[in-house]
Formats: sequence, C-alpha cells, structure tokens
Amino acid sequence: MGLLLVLFPQDNNTIADKSKLNFSFPSSSSVSKRSLFSKTQSTISICALLLFTTLLLFTLSTIPNPTLPTRRPPLLKPPKHHFALQRMGTLYRRGTKPMNDLLICHVSDQTPLHDFRSFLRLLHRSSLTASTDVVFLFPSSSSSSKFAPVIIQENDAFSSLIHLHAQFNSTRWRQTPKSNFDPNRFLPKGNQFGEPLWGHKIRTNSSRPDSLSYGSVLSFDASELDPENSLAGFLDRTPLSLRRWACYPMLLGRVRRNFKHVMLVDVRTVLILKDPLGRVRNRTPDSVFLFSKADKHNKKSQRAVQPAVVMGGARGVRRLANAVMVEIVRAATQHKKKKNSVSESVVLSQLVGSEFMLKNWNVNLVASTESIPEASSLGGHGHNSGSASTSFSDYVIIQRGLNDHDLNYVIKRQICSFVVDSSVYRDC
Repeated sequence: MGLLLVLFPQDNNTIADKSKLNFSFPSSSSVSKRSLFSKTQSTISICALLLFTTLLLFTLSTIPNPTLPTRRPPLLKPPKHHFALQRMGTLYRRGTKPMNDLLICHVSDQTPLHDFRSFLRLLHRSSLTASTDVVFLFPSSSSSSKFAPVIIQENDAFSSLIHLHAQFNSTRWRQTPKSNFDPNRFLPKGNQFGEPLWGHKIRTNSSRPDSLSYGSVLSFDASELDPENSLAGFLDRTPLSLRRWACYPMLLGRVRRNFKHVMLVDVRTVLILKDPLGRVRNRTPDSVFLFSKADKHNKKSQRAVQPAVVMGGARGVRRLANAVMVEIVRAATQHKKKKNSVSESVVLSQLVGSEFMLKNWNVNLVASTESIPEASSLGGHGHNSGSASTSFSDYVIIQRGLNDHDLNYVIKRQICSFVVDSSVYRDC
C-alpha cells in the first residue's frame, strides 16, 4: 500500500501550483507538457498496480492450504489399502470362490521372519489352502507391517508355482517334473460358485467355474477385533497367546454363517504339511478336537492340552473361545498376586477336565491322547543329514522343538532340491 501512495498524488492542485511558479499565464506548450506528464504518470501508476497485483496473487498461490493435503506424484502414491471385512483387516489375496473352512493363525511379535516364511511356504504347498481361507492375527499394526512383505512375496511365489506346474501339465511332457507339490489339489471340485466373503464385491460370471480353486489370504490386528483390550483390567500384561481368545468371538461371530470348520494355529509352534481338517469334517458343528501336550515328566493320568492347534466345527470353536475367555478372567481373579501366571494351556486343560463347564457351553470336546510330533524326533535334521527331509512328507502337522535351529535350512533344502520349484523362490 505504501507503493501506491507514493505513485498516486494526493491532490490535483499540486500540478497546478507547480505550473504557477514558472508561468503566470498558461501557454499551449505548457498545456501539452502537463498533459504528457499526466499521461506518463497514469501509465506508470497502472503498471505499478498491475505489478503489485501480480506479486500479491503469486504470494497467495504459494502459501500451502492447511486444510487440503498436497498431492503426490502418481509414482510416490502409496498402494491402496484393501479392507478385508467391514472396513477392518487387510486383504492380501482374494480367493477364487467362497470356502467352507477357515484357518486363523496368530503371529506373536517374537516370531522370527524366517520361521514365518517357512510356515507360510509350507502352508501354500499343502492342500489346505485349496479349500480354506487363511487369516493372520497380529498383535498390532506395526507387527502386521513387519510381516506383510513376506505374505506378498510368498503369495506371488505360490501363483508362479501353480501356473508353472499347470503349464508343464498342458504341454503333456513324457515325464512330469519331480516335485512334492501337486497342482491337481487346486483344481475346482463340486458345484460351489459365488464370490468370496472378503474384500469388495466384484461382478463376475459365477456360472462359469474358475480354472483354479484357492482361498483368500488376509490379516487382522488385535486392536481391530478387541479394541478395548478386554483382559487389560485383569492381567498386568496381555500377550497375544491370551488376547487372541478375546478376538475370536468377534471375528467368528461376524462370519458364523460362512464357514463350517475352523482351525486355530500358533505360527511359531507348528508347521502344516497337509490338510489336518480331515479329522473334523465328518463331526458335528459343536465338536472341537484338541491334541495333548507331550510332557515326559508329567506322570499324571490327565495330560495337558496343546493350545497351539484347535480345530472343529465353527460353532464349537466359537463357543470354546467364549469359555476360554471366561476361564482366563476367572483364573486371573483367583490369582490376583500372580496375574501373569495365567497360562492358556492350564486353562484349556481345566476345561477338558470339567465336563460340567463344557456342557454349559454346549461344546462336544474330543481330547485326543495323541500329541503333535516334534521335528527333532523325526530323525536327524542337521546340515549333513538327509533323513528328516524325506520323513516330513509322511506327516500332516509337526511341532517345532527347542533345538530346531537347522529346521528352516532343511525345509528350504528340500524345496529347492526340485528344479522347477526352486525357480520361483528367491532364496533357492
């Protein structure tokens, strides 16, 4: 504004007063000079005004608007988040059709990445994912971000593997490439059509069966399914091994009409080699199957229950989760001075030993005396031993032992020994 005040005269009489100092009577030349001077001054003022307006508009345009986010170039834009269910969870792979079975795998923060990769790779190579949706339960969003790249890499490897084997089968080679991976397990069976439960609905021609049959892969954070941390008021700390029982009722309640069988697995403890759900598919929806916990030092007639694997009808597993949740609170209340001493194995073992409790929850529990075999008991599995690599294929599910430092190496060596399979894995 100060610039404008200098360029614009405050009074027109100023010009007239200056002319009176030089001339007492105006002549034609003086009049023309005054007219030229006035036009020049007006032109300069207009230019100055335009310059000021331009500078003002430029300044305003460069000030960022705090209410609107700045746009990023398309290459820097983060990938779109695909919600799995009702604006919760993350969908990594959408299956080809709705599945009858659901596998929920809880992954603690202490799970090493190489153990998680071995679990997921063997799971993809088993026949279980041909008829099962897979859900990973993480303790927090930071934990899910940590394991997400491994899920994406193994999903891509599985896709390449199954299409590569399909290509070999279509060419009708005289000799099928040697591999323990059977792509025929993922061929569609029956007349089950429709859209998968997870993710956004996509309009497709459901009357035409897909060429392959495999389930969805997704994850949830514990804070999504149990936002208030229900056990926080009863325990000093709530590890995922206990908090997961508060997450199951929420998740299973929302999908109770979509699945017939459910399996709960601890990723850090077990490895799935084949389809274990064959034990419960012919049982009632209220039935639940539990393995016993191998304990050589326990001489009691009642053996402890292995909490790493729980499977059964969807209704029975959901009711058992509610019962375990109540028993955890009961145990924490009775041991106020030792709140952190609550163990899920002890809680499950008490439920198994109390028929009255299970009848109250309408759970038909099948507590097997069979335990999950440990990898260390299947033979030597060192770097120079080959017996374990062949014995794994004879089991449906195995348990990691305390001294299985070389187990991941043996698994990788077994898979990478097949020329076709090794071409799809980066670490072979």
